[in-house]
Amino acid sequence: MDNYSQACCSIPPVIGTNYEPKGEYTTLNGLKTYVTGPTSATCALLSIYDIFGFFPQTLQGADLLASAGPYRVFLPDFFEGKPCNIEWYPPTTEEKKTALYAWFGEKGSFDAGREKVPGIISEANAMSPDAGKFEKWGVLGYCWGGHLATVIAGGEETVFSAAVQVHPGVITPADAGKVTIPMAVLASKDEKKEEVEEFMSRLKGEKFVEWFDSQIHGWMSARGDLEDEGVRMEYERGYQIVLNFFKKHV
Repeated sequence: MDNYSQACCSIPPVIGTNYEPKGEYTTLNGLKTYVTGPTSATCALLSIYDIFGFFPQTLQGADLLASAGPYRVFLPDFFEGKPCNIEWYPPTTEEKKTALYAWFGEKGSFDAGREKVPGIISEANAMSPDAGKFEKWGVLGYCWGGHLATVIAGGEETVFSAAVQVHPGVITPADAGKVTIPMAVLASKDEKKEEVEEFMSRLKGEKFVEWFDSQIHGWMSARGDLEDEGVRMEYERGYQIVLNFFKKHV
Protein backbone atom coordinates (compact mmCIF):
# COMPACT_ATOMS: atom_id res chain seq x y z
CA MET A 1 0.00 0.00 0.00
CA ASP A 2 2.96 2.35 -0.56
CA ASN A 3 0.96 4.51 -2.97
CA TYR A 4 -1.64 5.19 -0.30
CA SER A 5 0.41 5.45 2.89
CA GLN A 6 1.14 9.18 2.54
CA ALA A 7 -2.06 11.08 3.11
CA CYS A 8 -2.30 14.75 2.24
CA CYS A 9 -4.69 15.01 5.15
CA SER A 10 -5.99 12.71 7.85
CA ILE A 11 -9.39 11.67 9.06
CA PRO A 12 -10.62 13.08 12.38
CA PRO A 13 -10.73 10.87 15.49
CA VAL A 14 -13.36 8.13 15.38
CA ILE A 15 -16.09 8.14 18.04
CA GLY A 16 -17.03 4.74 19.39
CA THR A 17 -20.48 5.34 20.88
CA ASN A 18 -23.27 7.91 20.80
CA TYR A 19 -22.09 9.40 17.53
CA GLU A 20 -23.88 12.60 16.53
CA PRO A 21 -24.02 12.97 12.72
CA LYS A 22 -22.76 16.29 11.41
CA GLY A 23 -24.80 16.45 8.21
CA GLU A 24 -28.45 16.90 7.44
CA TYR A 25 -31.18 15.15 5.49
CA THR A 26 -32.71 16.31 2.24
CA THR A 27 -34.62 14.66 -0.60
CA LEU A 28 -32.92 13.69 -3.87
CA ASN A 29 -34.85 11.95 -6.62
CA GLY A 30 -37.59 11.24 -4.11
CA LEU A 31 -35.20 9.56 -1.66
CA LYS A 32 -34.31 10.69 1.84
CA THR A 33 -30.60 11.49 1.56
CA TYR A 34 -27.98 12.22 4.20
CA VAL A 35 -25.78 15.10 2.99
CA THR A 36 -22.56 16.12 4.71
CA GLY A 37 -19.51 18.21 3.95
CA PRO A 38 -18.77 21.86 3.19
CA THR A 39 -21.02 23.60 0.70
CA SER A 40 -17.86 25.00 -0.91
CA ALA A 41 -16.60 21.52 -1.88
CA THR A 42 -16.17 21.21 -5.64
CA CYS A 43 -16.02 17.39 -5.73
CA ALA A 44 -18.55 14.91 -4.43
CA LEU A 45 -18.91 11.30 -3.33
CA LEU A 46 -21.93 9.05 -3.66
CA SER A 47 -21.95 6.71 -0.66
CA ILE A 48 -24.06 3.55 -0.98
CA TYR A 49 -24.80 1.86 2.32
CA ASP A 50 -25.04 -1.83 3.13
CA ILE A 51 -28.34 -3.68 3.46
CA PHE A 52 -28.91 -2.26 6.95
CA GLY A 53 -29.37 1.33 5.78
CA PHE A 54 -28.56 4.42 7.85
CA PHE A 55 -26.37 3.26 10.74
CA PRO A 56 -24.19 5.53 12.94
CA GLN A 57 -21.02 3.79 11.73
CA THR A 58 -21.88 4.48 8.09
CA LEU A 59 -22.95 8.05 8.77
CA GLN A 60 -19.71 8.67 10.66
CA GLY A 61 -17.78 7.29 7.70
CA ALA A 62 -19.50 9.81 5.42
CA ASP A 63 -18.64 12.61 7.85
CA LEU A 64 -15.00 11.53 8.05
CA LEU A 65 -14.54 11.64 4.27
CA ALA A 66 -16.51 14.87 3.95
CA SER A 67 -14.44 16.79 6.47
CA ALA A 68 -11.04 15.38 5.54
CA GLY A 69 -11.52 15.53 1.78
CA PRO A 70 -13.14 17.93 1.75
CA TYR A 71 -16.02 16.42 -0.21
CA ARG A 72 -19.74 16.86 -0.38
CA VAL A 73 -21.00 13.36 0.44
CA PHE A 74 -24.45 12.06 -0.48
CA LEU A 75 -25.88 8.93 1.17
CA PRO A 76 -29.33 8.15 -0.27
CA ASP A 77 -31.91 5.81 1.24
CA PHE A 78 -32.22 3.36 -1.64
CA PHE A 79 -34.44 1.11 0.49
CA GLU A 80 -36.97 3.88 1.14
CA GLY A 81 -37.20 3.46 4.89
CA LYS A 82 -37.27 -0.35 4.82
CA PRO A 83 -33.70 -1.62 5.31
CA CYS A 84 -32.89 -5.19 6.22
CA ASN A 85 -33.32 -6.00 9.91
CA ILE A 86 -29.81 -6.46 11.31
CA GLU A 87 -31.16 -9.13 13.67
CA TRP A 88 -31.62 -11.40 10.63
CA TYR A 89 -27.87 -11.49 10.06
CA PRO A 90 -26.17 -13.86 10.05
CA PRO A 91 -29.10 -16.00 8.81
CA THR A 92 -28.46 -18.95 11.11
CA THR A 93 -32.08 -20.13 11.32
CA GLU A 94 -34.69 -20.96 8.70
CA GLU A 95 -36.82 -18.09 9.98
CA LYS A 96 -33.99 -15.62 9.46
CA LYS A 97 -33.19 -17.03 6.03
CA THR A 98 -36.80 -16.72 4.93
CA ALA A 99 -37.05 -13.13 6.15
CA LEU A 100 -33.73 -12.16 4.55
CA TYR A 101 -34.54 -13.68 1.16
CA ALA A 102 -37.98 -12.07 1.18
CA TRP A 103 -36.41 -8.69 1.89
CA PHE A 104 -33.97 -9.05 -1.01
CA GLY A 105 -36.88 -9.87 -3.28
CA GLU A 106 -38.77 -6.76 -2.19
CA LYS A 107 -36.06 -4.13 -1.62
CA GLY A 108 -32.64 -5.48 -2.57
CA SER A 109 -32.85 -5.18 -6.35
CA PHE A 110 -29.64 -3.88 -7.92
CA ASP A 111 -31.52 -2.92 -11.08
CA ALA A 112 -33.89 -0.73 -9.09
CA GLY A 113 -30.94 0.89 -7.33
CA ARG A 114 -29.11 1.54 -10.59
CA GLU A 115 -32.15 3.24 -12.09
CA LYS A 116 -32.28 5.72 -9.21
CA VAL A 117 -28.68 6.91 -9.53
CA PRO A 118 -28.93 9.33 -12.51
CA GLY A 119 -31.70 11.30 -10.80
CA ILE A 120 -29.74 11.42 -7.56
CA ILE A 121 -26.63 12.72 -9.31
CA SER A 122 -28.62 15.28 -11.31
CA GLU A 123 -30.31 16.77 -8.26
CA ALA A 124 -27.11 16.61 -6.18
CA ASN A 125 -25.24 18.54 -8.87
CA ALA A 126 -27.67 21.41 -8.33
CA MET A 127 -26.18 21.67 -4.81
CA SER A 128 -22.66 22.27 -6.14
CA PRO A 129 -21.03 25.67 -5.48
CA ASP A 130 -21.96 26.99 -8.92
CA ALA A 131 -25.33 25.19 -8.92
CA GLY A 132 -24.26 23.40 -12.10
CA LYS A 133 -22.36 20.25 -11.36
CA PHE A 134 -19.48 18.99 -9.27
CA GLU A 135 -16.09 18.85 -10.96
CA LYS A 136 -15.65 15.16 -10.14
CA TRP A 137 -17.61 12.34 -8.55
CA GLY A 138 -16.42 9.27 -6.68
CA VAL A 139 -18.56 6.35 -5.53
CA LEU A 140 -18.13 4.30 -2.36
CA GLY A 141 -20.14 1.15 -1.73
CA TYR A 142 -20.40 -1.15 1.28
CA CYS A 143 -21.46 -4.80 0.84
CA TRP A 144 -24.69 -4.51 -1.24
CA GLY A 145 -23.59 -1.01 -2.16
CA GLY A 146 -20.24 -2.32 -3.35
CA HIS A 147 -21.86 -4.30 -6.13
CA LEU A 148 -24.09 -1.37 -7.07
CA ALA A 149 -20.97 0.84 -7.15
CA THR A 150 -19.34 -1.60 -9.56
CA VAL A 151 -22.37 -1.62 -11.84
CA ILE A 152 -22.67 2.16 -12.07
CA ALA A 153 -18.89 2.60 -12.41
CA GLY A 154 -18.79 0.45 -15.53
CA GLY A 155 -19.08 1.71 -19.07
CA GLU A 156 -17.80 4.71 -20.98
CA GLU A 157 -20.71 6.89 -19.92
CA THR A 158 -20.08 6.68 -16.16
CA VAL A 159 -20.01 10.01 -14.35
CA PHE A 160 -17.58 8.68 -11.75
CA SER A 161 -13.83 9.22 -11.70
CA ALA A 162 -13.06 6.51 -9.12
CA ALA A 163 -14.82 3.81 -7.12
CA VAL A 164 -14.23 1.96 -3.86
CA GLN A 165 -15.81 -1.24 -2.59
CA VAL A 166 -15.67 -2.01 1.13
CA HIS A 167 -16.27 -5.60 2.28
CA PRO A 168 -18.04 -6.42 -1.01
CA GLY A 169 -21.11 -8.61 -0.67
CA VAL A 170 -21.48 -9.66 -4.30
CA ILE A 171 -18.29 -10.19 -6.27
CA THR A 172 -18.90 -10.57 -10.01
CA PRO A 173 -15.80 -10.73 -12.22
CA ALA A 174 -17.93 -10.21 -15.35
CA ASP A 175 -18.92 -6.76 -14.10
CA ALA A 176 -15.30 -5.96 -13.23
CA GLY A 177 -14.39 -6.22 -16.88
CA LYS A 178 -16.62 -3.23 -17.64
CA VAL A 179 -14.90 -0.95 -15.11
CA THR A 180 -12.22 1.29 -16.62
CA ILE A 181 -11.96 3.91 -13.85
CA PRO A 182 -9.65 3.42 -10.83
CA MET A 183 -11.13 1.07 -8.23
CA ALA A 184 -10.04 0.02 -4.75
CA VAL A 185 -11.35 -2.94 -2.76
CA LEU A 186 -11.06 -3.29 1.01
CA ALA A 187 -11.82 -6.88 1.96
CA SER A 188 -12.49 -8.58 5.28
CA LYS A 189 -11.62 -12.08 6.43
CA ASP A 190 -15.07 -13.22 5.28
CA GLU A 191 -14.58 -12.55 1.57
CA LYS A 192 -13.15 -15.35 -0.56
CA LYS A 193 -9.65 -14.45 -1.70
CA GLU A 194 -9.89 -16.32 -4.98
CA GLU A 195 -13.07 -14.43 -5.91
CA VAL A 196 -11.59 -11.06 -5.00
CA GLU A 197 -8.36 -11.84 -6.84
CA GLU A 198 -10.25 -12.82 -10.00
CA PHE A 199 -12.35 -9.67 -9.74
CA MET A 200 -9.24 -7.50 -9.38
CA SER A 201 -7.54 -9.23 -12.32
CA ARG A 202 -10.37 -8.22 -14.64
CA LEU A 203 -10.44 -4.53 -13.75
CA LYS A 204 -9.14 -2.43 -16.65
CA GLY A 205 -8.21 0.73 -14.79
CA GLU A 206 -5.85 1.42 -11.91
CA LYS A 207 -6.61 -0.94 -9.04
CA PHE A 208 -5.77 -1.46 -5.40
CA VAL A 209 -6.75 -4.10 -2.86
CA GLU A 210 -6.17 -4.22 0.89
CA TRP A 211 -7.05 -7.17 3.13
CA PHE A 212 -8.27 -6.72 6.69
CA ASP A 213 -7.80 -10.27 7.85
CA SER A 214 -8.78 -9.59 11.46
CA GLN A 215 -12.12 -7.97 10.59
CA ILE A 216 -15.58 -9.35 9.90
CA HIS A 217 -17.68 -8.49 6.88
CA GLY A 218 -19.29 -5.13 7.71
CA TRP A 219 -16.62 -3.70 10.03
CA MET A 220 -16.63 -0.31 8.27
CA SER A 221 -20.40 0.04 8.28
CA ALA A 222 -23.32 -1.29 10.31
CA ARG A 223 -21.61 -4.30 11.88
CA GLY A 224 -18.51 -2.49 13.11
CA ASP A 225 -18.18 -2.58 16.92
CA LEU A 226 -16.42 0.75 17.43
CA GLU A 227 -16.27 0.21 21.19
CA ASP A 228 -13.67 -2.47 20.46
CA GLU A 229 -10.27 -0.78 20.17
CA GLY A 230 -8.99 -3.23 17.56
CA VAL A 231 -12.05 -2.76 15.36
CA ARG A 232 -11.92 1.00 15.76
CA MET A 233 -8.27 1.09 14.70
CA GLU A 234 -9.01 -0.94 11.56
CA TYR A 235 -12.08 1.19 10.86
CA GLU A 236 -9.83 4.26 11.01
CA ARG A 237 -7.20 2.62 8.82
CA GLY A 238 -9.84 1.66 6.30
CA TYR A 239 -11.22 5.16 6.01
CA GLN A 240 -7.73 6.58 5.70
CA ILE A 241 -7.09 4.27 2.74
CA VAL A 242 -10.43 5.24 1.17
CA LEU A 243 -9.62 8.93 1.65
CA ASN A 244 -6.16 8.56 0.15
CA PHE A 245 -7.53 6.74 -2.88
CA PHE A 246 -10.19 9.35 -3.52
CA LYS A 247 -7.77 12.22 -2.97
CA LYS A 248 -5.60 10.76 -5.71
CA HIS A 249 -8.42 10.39 -8.23
CA VAL A 250 -11.34 12.68 -7.29
